[in-house]
This record gives sequence, C-alpha cells and structure tokens, in this order.
Amino acid sequence: MNKSIFTSRRYIAILVALLIGVVAMVVGNKRKHYITDAGVVWTTEYHITYEARHSLSDSIIAIFNAIDMSASPYNEKSLVSRINNNATSVVDSLFAKLYNASLYFNKESGGAFDPTVMPLVNAWGFGYKSGSLPTQATLDSLLSFTGINKTRLEGDSVIKSDNRIKFDFSSIAKGLACDEVAAMLRRNGAENYVVEIGGEVVVSGKNARGLPWHVSVDLPADNDSTVDHSSTLLIELNRGAVATSGSYRKNKTVGGRKVSHIINPLTGQADVSSLLSVTIIAADCMTADAWATACMVMGLDKTMQLAQKHPELGVMTISADDDGNYVVWANATFTNHVVM
Repeated sequence: MNKSIFTSRRYIAILVALLIGVVAMVVGNKRKHYITDAGVVWTTEYHITYEARHSLSDSIIAIFNAIDMSASPYNEKSLVSRINNNATSVVDSLFAKLYNASLYFNKESGGAFDPTVMPLVNAWGFGYKSGSLPTQATLDSLLSFTGINKTRLEGDSVIKSDNRIKFDFSSIAKGLACDEVAAMLRRNGAENYVVEIGGEVVVSGKNARGLPWHVSVDLPADNDSTVDHSSTLLIELNRGAVATSGSYRKNKTVGGRKVSHIINPLTGQADVSSLLSVTIIAADCMTADAWATACMVMGLDKTMQLAQKHPELGVMTISADDDGNYVVWANATFTNHVVM
C-alpha cells in the first residue's frame, strides 16, 4: 500500500516536472530576441537585425527573389528584362509600384530622376555593357528614346512610344527591397528592426540595448578601387529611412575623361560635379533612395530648393570647394537627427 502510494506520487512528480519543462520550452520559444541575417544580394551586402520569436530568413530571401525576378535588368529572365526586350508588356505589382513611384519622382525633380536612362548608362560603360567615350551624336540618338514620359501604364500593361525604351529601376529597387522587408517584419510582429542593403537603411523602434538606431554616413573618398568607410557623422532614428548617393562611389576614366555613374537623363552627360554626395532621411527607403539619386543630378542649388519645398525630408549634401575642401550643408530636419 505504502509502496503503491510512493510510486504514484513519484510518477505524478515526474509528470509535473516534465510538464514544467515543456511549458518553459514553449514560453522560451515565444520570447522575442534579436536576430541578425546577413549576406549578399545584387552584388552588395545586406545586414538585417530584428526582434522576433523566430528567424524570418526564408521570408527575407523570398522578397529578394521576387524583386529580382520583377525588376533586375541583370537577370535575363526578369520581368523588366522581358519588357525591355519587348517580349511582354504585362506588368506585376512590384513593377507597377516602381513605375508609379518613378513617375512621381520624375515630375517632382523636373526630369532629373528617370528609370529609362539605361541606354545612356550603358553608353558610358556603367551598365551591363562596356562603353567608351560616347559622341554627342550618340547621346542625342539615345536621348530621343529616353524619358518615362514617353511611356504610360494602361491597366496591367506598360505602353512604350518607342520599342527601344528600356527601364532600369536600380536607383530605387534597393530602397523598395528595404521597405518590403520592413513591411514583412511588421506583419510578423517585429516592431524593432534595422534593414540595410548596400547602404540604404530603414529602421523602426530600438536596438538590443533599448536605444534608437544609429546610422553612419560615410565621408566621400576619391578612390574607386578600395572601400573606405570613414564615418563623417551618425544619425539617430527610431523610425524612418536613410539613403546616400555619391559621385565618389562609382567613377572612372573613360577615353581619358573622368566620369560618374550618375547620368543626367536630360543631357546624357556623366560629368563629375562638385556635389560629392547627398544623404536623404525620409519616411520610407524608396523615397530616400529616389531623392538621393535625383539630387545628384539636380546639383547643389536645386537640392537646397528641394529641401525648402519638402521640409519633411532630411537633406545633407557634401560638396567640394575650389581648393578641394569638403563643404557640408544640411537642413534643420536632418540636423535634428544628428548625434552630437
């Protein structure tokens, strides 16, 4: 009798201990912690840190693959490649989002932002084709079918006035990718995260130490053969996006002339100007990405005018004076985020 009671109590105790262990495991699995994913996409590094209950790596990769298959001009099987080759005119939701955003930024920038600049980029040797120093006649010919205003979206089809028009959304695709990953993280309950792809960044909430996220802005380096991340300042954000565009990042000598990968879609020229970099703080990364690119084409004066017209944007420029010294300008919206 006593042995039976002892055995019964021991059995119950074991069951209780096992139950406590299982509950602890379940609670532990549901507890949020910071997870970091890193890798390479579109020949650039990405770093994503987020607070979640489990890894969302598969969902991140799925977003990258979807954008690649829709918008990468370097993927022969992508939708944009097939549209560029006139194999189809039917667009998907990602292409439509990039197209409609490009229409807005093109209008607001006076044509400085334009995703149909690809033939000019190739002519200067910065695209997927090697180029030499193009003649003015060549540029004029390419400019005749450059301009998103020569296209339109009708329903789910894009209509081109000239079959030679080609789209390249590279200047905002990384920004869109950051936004799409951020949206996925929020859908999965992640309120604290930083998404960085090739220098384009979107953040929300706080880091693992409970502090706002810090984003470093690089000092321009006149050296395209090495990667120089000499930080010039830190930006503090708990929500928003940051993007930087610079002529110093990709420039080279073509036909004895130093040129930039920033091509002016209005003139077809690729000259390196005194404006070395533009950093934009915006609500979303696609907006920051687009304006950073457009401002490099617009130049310093028009960029300062943009900051007045759109005070919701944080704008910082780094230019060079006649003696080669760095000259930094920023509006109040930007300086409010600078870590002193």
